[in-house]
Amino acid sequence: MPLSPISQPEETPVAPPRALRLPLDPLLTLAVIGLGICSVATLHVATAKLIPDDPHYYVVRQAVYLCVGFVLMLGLSRIDYSQLRQFKRGIYAALILSILLVLGLGHNANGSTRAISLPFFSFQASELGKVLLIVSLSAFIVERSRAIRQRDTTIRVLVGALIPAILVIAQPDLGSGMVYVVVACALLFIAGTSWKALAALAALIALSAAFVLVAAPAAGVHVLKSYETDRLTAFLHPSENTQTEGYQQAESKIAIGAGGKTGRPAGLRQIPNGFVPESDTDFVFAAVGETYGFVGAGLVLLLYALLISRTLRILVMAKDLFGSLVAAGVAGMLMFQVFVNVGMTVGIMPITGVTLPLMSYGGSSVITTLLAVGLLQSIYVQARASAALKGRVLRD
Repeated sequence: MPLSPISQPEETPVAPPRALRLPLDPLLTLAVIGLGICSVATLHVATAKLIPDDPHYYVVRQAVYLCVGFVLMLGLSRIDYSQLRQFKRGIYAALILSILLVLGLGHNANGSTRAISLPFFSFQASELGKVLLIVSLSAFIVERSRAIRQRDTTIRVLVGALIPAILVIAQPDLGSGMVYVVVACALLFIAGTSWKALAALAALIALSAAFVLVAAPAAGVHVLKSYETDRLTAFLHPSENTQTEGYQQAESKIAIGAGGKTGRPAGLRQIPNGFVPESDTDFVFAAVGETYGFVGAGLVLLLYALLISRTLRILVMAKDLFGSLVAAGVAGMLMFQVFVNVGMTVGIMPITGVTLPLMSYGGSSVITTLLAVGLLQSIYVQARASAALKGRVLRD
């Protein structure tokens, strides 16, 4: 029987590899866009009478800040965040130098030297410093990951956070200083620092607060200025000093309560007339409550819940420890700022000058928050890409 000649088996043509799609986290992006729209809509009402000749002054600038920040977020999302680890010393040096630059060249406003005046906005180094601190401390902790439970590591991380915190408190900017400390605590917690060390840290913070606000003034030593101490303790006795230190919170609670279910009628609103000071920045949530009522305030809080939940999800998805720590730092920053800001507008937290992320007016605050979101998007993109290369499917 004749044998057929040996022939080379035909190869099935292999399709060229498709370009790996690296989309943004859709829900995180939705939360950011939603909060941006809420911010512009609220400022449109709250600031309409602040500059009679230009009623859209704040709205236009806030929209520009949001657009610039969104573009920067998109750009940062396309960068591999893990490359930032090698620049940790330079990033930390930039953090310290920028704060010192503000202390030396910044302009004085309301008794504080917090910003450098630029043509279009005032640059606040303390805001940008939040992101710089998160990246630099996260990189340092990764470098010390094998010794994370050692006391020396905990002390170094805390000192790394306390140095810039003390510098911004000297401006004075107590709110940003508190955020720096919270970021350090969040990073230590996620990194796996021992519970004993965390408990000791919490006790130290509580004792320090008691000393600064109670013990030292009683002994005639004033660590903070008298008006700062009064503002920090005014929420403890809301019925007193409603025309002085407690005025802002008292009016804020009245405005939120008057908003009812869907907001106060346009002709009866008091915030546009200036009854709540700083209603475009620190007390913007009061403007939301009066203008759009329970429905509007609830929507804003739901968007924050979505933003923070996605941040925590990205923390879990991250391809490495550095990504998880960066996401943890951003989560700590966002949760602390939202809780403290909303809390001080409803009278359950002291007035510390903490802004409401993406809602409060201000270029430095808005752009810094969107840079932080850009890091989160980069972590998300890299996690998806890493999983795809390993043949796994990541559930969002």
